[in-house]
Formats: sequence, structure tokens, C-alpha cells
Amino acid sequence: MAAQSSLSESVLGWSIFTIILLVILAFCWIYIRKFQSRQESEVVSTITAICALAIALITSALLPVDIFLVSFMKYPNGTYKEWAANNETRGQIEDTVLYGYYTLYSIILFCVFLWIPFVYFYYEERDDNNVNKCSQVKNALKYTIGFTIVCVVLLLIGAFVPLQPPPSQNSTQWDKVQYLFEELGSSHGLPALSFSISSLTLIGMLAVITYTAYGMSVLPLNLIKGTRSVLYERLENTEDIDDVEHQIEKLKSKCKDGRPLSSRDRHNLQELEGKLQVLRRRGRHLEIAERNCCTKVGSALRPFKILLGVFFILVALLFTVALFISNLDKALHSAGISTGFIIFGTNLTNPLNELLLALQPVFPLDYILITVITMYFVLTSMAGIRNMGIWFFWIRLYKIRPKRTRPQALLFLCMILLLIVLHTSYMIYSLAPQYVMYGSQKYLVQMPSPSPGNTTFATTRICDADAPEDQCTVTRSYLFLHKFWFFSTIYYFGNWVFIGAFLIGLVVSCCRGKKSVIEGEVEADDSDLSDDEYVH
Repeated sequence: MAAQSSLSESVLGWSIFTIILLVILAFCWIYIRKFQSRQESEVVSTITAICALAIALITSALLPVDIFLVSFMKYPNGTYKEWAANNETRGQIEDTVLYGYYTLYSIILFCVFLWIPFVYFYYEERDDNNVNKCSQVKNALKYTIGFTIVCVVLLLIGAFVPLQPPPSQNSTQWDKVQYLFEELGSSHGLPALSFSISSLTLIGMLAVITYTAYGMSVLPLNLIKGTRSVLYERLENTEDIDDVEHQIEKLKSKCKDGRPLSSRDRHNLQELEGKLQVLRRRGRHLEIAERNCCTKVGSALRPFKILLGVFFILVALLFTVALFISNLDKALHSAGISTGFIIFGTNLTNPLNELLLALQPVFPLDYILITVITMYFVLTSMAGIRNMGIWFFWIRLYKIRPKRTRPQALLFLCMILLLIVLHTSYMIYSLAPQYVMYGSQKYLVQMPSPSPGNTTFATTRICDADAPEDQCTVTRSYLFLHKFWFFSTIYYFGNWVFIGAFLIGLVVSCCRGKKSVIEGEVEADDSDLSDDEYVH
């Protein structure tokens, strides 16, 4: 009977995960197809982008499953359910989550260091005539080898960084070598994988600071502000066209008598003709937008967009306050830099952590909320990348635009999202540390009775670091996050930078005016062929 209960509880958790998986795959296909360029699309790059984006979202969905499984092992009164009373049974269930993390994190390493770089360089090396495929593959492999070497180095460093006290100085060299191999095999390669993932998470932290922080401010404010009127934009564009045409005619009138234009006038004429071309293309896009039924539906849904924007900005502010309190708690109550600012439980009242704990009695509200939080970070990251484009320091590499995004840009987008998802787990832990560690678990404590005598009575407490080790199960996500203290230290300071970046982005987004209804669709460096692609 206990075995059947164990199986049913585990199946319930993974059934929810399977449903989320199907939704994620459908979303990824729609998202990539919406943004990819029809002219430059290629089957390999499209499949790679869809799969990489799906892996990013699936990995982010594993955290709620992890919390769900450890929480469902116990009754609300703090006792283990019959099927989870055995330590071995609990270990088997948690091992399924651990293997899930192993699998997904290994796939992420494969994508970031091998698959995506190979497809990217293969497409970059493609000849216009598509003649020599072997040369393309060789050149792509040549560049990909560099990424592979970095991955191998990270795995080796992680594998041979001792996490336990080393042998004494009197030990032989063989004992020391044997100790390193035992250290590697004792946790089935967990340190190697954890070190590599933590290294990528550092890059993900930079992406979170850059894109997610900005997306958390720009997404809600764009919903609240809305877009400019199509009619007003068309009128304004028509006036600009007339003005530019008048300036062009004025310049051309200087050479009616046969005199050549000066170099300065020729330069100005070229600039004006280029500007006129962009304005005319802009006019065509505005005309299409005016006829588009989506524009009319968007206008009808304006009140709903405002409410959604207000909700998103309140959520962003809640996250920022929770992150600030969590960081302040670590600064005041942790053991400092040498321990990675790790604390067990919470000492200051964290609103998000308290909200998750308050929702525990009403199943499954707390799991729905933690899933929403996870997906919120992913969606705001997408919004940030969509609005900013892909940059390398001050150089803009690619733009993310509907129906015109190049395959290389989509691959970059998916790689950035993979890295962001890795850091998202630590961000969520920072927002609700106690809940991410133990979920909704409680344990029994024997307290002395106030009545005379040596009698005691049992009371329940929420699981924390003071709980007996066999009474509370720590999520596997937490174990992955805190394998190396120095990474936790960097993440801690990264959270402060994230808060600052969000506040700066909020000010910038507030100062900016309404977006154009065709924002990002028309750029000076676009070709006329891209307009044909857009129309069709």
C-alpha cells in the first residue's frame, strides 16, 4: 500500500511536469516561428533554437517539481506519509529529481559548449552558393573545439577541487591521487557538473542584470503606456515625407543650370534620399498596421493591458523588496564572505517567503505561485532581450524583431536564455530562501507541558536549519546552488547590482515616451526585400 502511495505521489508530480513540458514545446515553436526571418530561415537553426529554448524553460520548470516532491512527503501535521516513512524511499524519490537536474544541466552544457556554437559557426561559414558542405562542417568544428576545451577544463577543475579535508602530509603520492579519484566518484561527478554549471551561472548573472532587470521595468510600463495612435503617426510621417522631399528639391534646384553640386550638398542629398526611403517604408508599415485586425483588438483590450501592466509592476516591486530584505538578512546574519553569505532560514520578515508559506494550507496555490515566479523571470528576460537587442559591450550585434530575426540572433537569444535560467534558480532562492530549501515541510517538536509534571506535548514547526536531519528533506536545487561558497559570494553581490540595474531601468522606462505601433519594424539598414517579407 505504501509503495502504491509513493508511486501515485511521484506520478502526480511528474504528470504536472509533463503537462508543463507539452505547453513549453508549443510555446517555443510559436515564439521562434514568430520572430525568425522567413528569407534566412534554415531547418537546422530553427530546430536548434526551438530545442534550446524548450530546454531553458523545462529546466526552469524543474524547480517547482523539486519543491513539490519534498513537500508532498509530509502531512500538514509534520509527520511523514506512510509511503515516505522509509529513508530509502525518500532517497529514491529525490534521486529522480537529482537525475533530472543531471540530465538537463548536462544537456545545457552540451548546448552551450557544442551544439549551439557548431550550428552558429556552420551558418556563419555558409557559402552563398552552398557548394562545399564539408568545408562548412570543418570550419564550424574548428571554432567549436575552443568551446569544448573550455567545457572540459571546467569539468576537470570542478572534479578535482576537494570538498573534503585532504589526506595528511605523511600520505604517499598514490594515496593523494587515489583520494582525488575517490572524491570524484563519491558523488557521481556532482562537483564537476556543479562547478561547470556555476561558472555558466556567473555569465547568466550578467545577462540577468542586463536583460531581466530591464525587462522587469520595460514590460509593465509598455503595457501601461500603450502605443501611439496609428492615425497620428501616419499624419506625422506624411508631414516628414513632404518636408524631406521639399529639402531634396531645394538641393536639386542648385544644379539646374548645369553646375555640379558641392561635396557637402551631395552628401546631404544622399542622406536625405536615404531618410526619404525609410520614411516611405515606414508609411507602408503604418498603413499595414492600420488595417491589421491585431491593432484593433489591441485597442479593445487596452483596459486589460493597463491592469496587467499594473500587476506586473507590483510584482516587480515585490521581488525587489524581497531581494533587498534577503540580501540585508545575509549581510546581518550570515558568517560573511568566507561562507558565501549562506544563511539557513530567514531572520527578517521576507514578504514573498511569508506569502508562499501562508499559501501552503491551500493546495496547490504555493506551487502555482512558485511556477508563476519562475516563468515571470523567463518572460521578463525575453522582453528585455526583445527591447534591447543583443549587445557585446557597446556594439549591437543583432536585433530581435518579428519575422525578421536572423538565425544567428535566435541562437544567441536561446543561449542567453539558457544562461539566465541557470541564474534564475539562485534568484528565486534569494527571494524565498526558506521555502526553496524545504518547501511546505513541517516537523514535530516535543515541548514541555505547562502543567505540573514531566509531561510533554508535540507541536509543529516549519522546517528550518534547526530541524533534525531526518525530519526535513532539503531540495536538490539548494544542494546544487551551494556546492562552492565562492560562487555564492559572487551571486550575493550580483543581487545588489541587479537591484540597482532594475531601479535605473525603471527610471529610464518612466522617462521614455510611448512606443510606436511599428516599433523596431523599420530601420535604416533594412533592405526593401525585408518589406516584401513582412507583407507576405
